[in-house]
Amino acid sequence: MQRLPSPTVELPKPPESARPASAPGGGPRPQPQSVDEVSAALAEHGYLADEGLATVIFLAITLGRPLLLEGEAGVGKTEVAKVLSRWTGGELLRLQCYEGIDVAQAVYEWDYSRQLLHLRAAEAGGASAEQAENELYSERFLVRRPLLQAIAHADGAVPVLLIDEVDRADDEFEAFLLEILSDYTVTVPELGTFRAEVPPLVILTSNRTRDVHDALKRRCLYHWVEHPGFEREVAIVRLRAPQVSELLARQVAAAVASLREMELYKPPGVAETVDWAQAIAALSRSQIDAWSVESTLGSVLKYREDTDRVRQAGVAQLVQAAVLRATS
Repeated sequence: MQRLPSPTVELPKPPESARPASAPGGGPRPQPQSVDEVSAALAEHGYLADEGLATVIFLAITLGRPLLLEGEAGVGKTEVAKVLSRWTGGELLRLQCYEGIDVAQAVYEWDYSRQLLHLRAAEAGGASAEQAENELYSERFLVRRPLLQAIAHADGAVPVLLIDEVDRADDEFEAFLLEILSDYTVTVPELGTFRAEVPPLVILTSNRTRDVHDALKRRCLYHWVEHPGFEREVAIVRLRAPQVSELLARQVAAAVASLREMELYKPPGVAETVDWAQAIAALSRSQIDAWSVESTLGSVLKYREDTDRVRQAGVAQLVQAAVLRATS
């Protein structure tokens, strides 16, 4: 029996009385008044953004546009979405992209095992075939994946939708994603069309393993996330690893800056800088030396070829250059 789709499912905005003003209690979309306010809010929740990144985040929130962040792995693209979730109080919905991802993983699917159990129970109870079929395709058996969850939100703060590493998805999925982000609607043939009156905050990230299509880029605001400057990286280490001394943080950041100037297969990101500083501090070191650097290279470099190259260039020379750079 062919089922006709139901009418559009409108998702009304919750009444003001049901939406607390504060983010921790599940308030509405934040309305920052300036870029400085965004910078301060991000810093309060553990993210030190430069002016360019804070500006584009402010515009994305104010204009209600998706934000595409590109850059090398480890520069803090994914962390932006996590911090926005902590700031706004909205649920973080993460869609990790990969080759072959489809609607079932990204939007919705039916819980077939529960449907089968329900069908057997209905037949045992003497229900008609039509009644059993009508009950099979109802909300109780619908498994909502991140895209549908983000669009079908109704109560509380607007969710933060993180579409991570979109460059790893297929061209077909990227085209489907463009359609979703154009009008924030999802059609489930058996139930109807879900439409979000208030769009979620959308962050897309790309490591640029391939170029994202121009059509998707035009739909989004765009920002290339650079590795932080020396002083900001030191501040990030001190913020994320307060047990690390100022001197050690400066020396580790200086050593990482030197590593990035080498032709490594995978230059270290900010996360590796923090990990390295924590690893050396865990060895009860207040500053770097050849032994501590040699012993903890696995905290900052993830490929054998890179560690071999650093050792061939000389760990002692790396330490000496970092000490000088940190105090200059």
